[in-house]
Amino acid sequence: MPDAAATGHWTAQKERGSFLGMKLTAMAIRVLGRRIVSPVIALVVLYFFATGRAARQHVAEYQQRLAAWSGRTDLFPRVRPVLAQYFAFGECMLDRFDVWRGKLRLSSVDMDDPDGVRNALLSGGRGQLLVCTHLGNLDVCRAMAELGEGVMLNVLMHLPNAAHFNRLLGESGDRRLNLMHVGDLDTAAMLDLAQRLDRGEWIAIAGDRVPAHGGRTVDAPFLGSPAPFPQGPWLVAAMLRCPVNLVCCLKYGKRYRIHLRRFDDAATWERGHRSTIIANAVSRYAAWLGERCLAAPLQWFNFHAYWHATHGAADAR
Repeated sequence: MPDAAATGHWTAQKERGSFLGMKLTAMAIRVLGRRIVSPVIALVVLYFFATGRAARQHVAEYQQRLAAWSGRTDLFPRVRPVLAQYFAFGECMLDRFDVWRGKLRLSSVDMDDPDGVRNALLSGGRGQLLVCTHLGNLDVCRAMAELGEGVMLNVLMHLPNAAHFNRLLGESGDRRLNLMHVGDLDTAAMLDLAQRLDRGEWIAIAGDRVPAHGGRTVDAPFLGSPAPFPQGPWLVAAMLRCPVNLVCCLKYGKRYRIHLRRFDDAATWERGHRSTIIANAVSRYAAWLGERCLAAPLQWFNFHAYWHATHGAADAR
């Protein structure tokens, strides 16, 4: 869950909740079932909502920006829309537990893949890059690993801020996910990633989480205002010279839908124009992300400050 810290970069914020609590929740769902545990999750969500003033403000700002950018006033509930987004996060967590215990099968997941990315995943050729997002269910990475029928998926993420979550994921027994800390991407790590691609493995990295202090970013219009986006995913693609795809997994009613899009082939990027190419890629990604937010407005699970100028967004309604 989001930290209640009012200021500071998201990487400086500690993961809320204990590993024991998450482990007990997973065990309770396995033994008692989702229906019985759901009210407990709702109480946990209410606790984090009540104690996380800064996070509430960030969610409220996102909702206000999305509504103003789209010109739609019907996107969110009229009463307690921020709380509704918290409850959507709780529902997502329940689904994650279902994934870990094998209850959320791919038969209940629809595919939106007009560009044939899935075929590339199953082809057995050189691996590719998946740029994902904190919109929707982040366990799409695990779903993609299953979809690939054993294809290894290397997930680049900031591990220290999700230690409990990652430990629990590791104990779930899935060996087709290799979690790697983005802060360790030195020359040796990049060489290792290139070798993994050559073996047919795939790489996933989020394109909407600003890196730690000193990390490279580029501004792009997002929901009507400039926002910093990491250059990391696109620099990785440029160095590995591999095809790049976009992916997110959104929930519609009781079913999830994986959205896959062919984005670009970094092998065609000219080194002398890398900064311009990356800026263009980030702008295109931000535009795609905005459209996806419009499709599932309550599923933007980013509880941190995002835009440059946050002029005291209204507190949770």
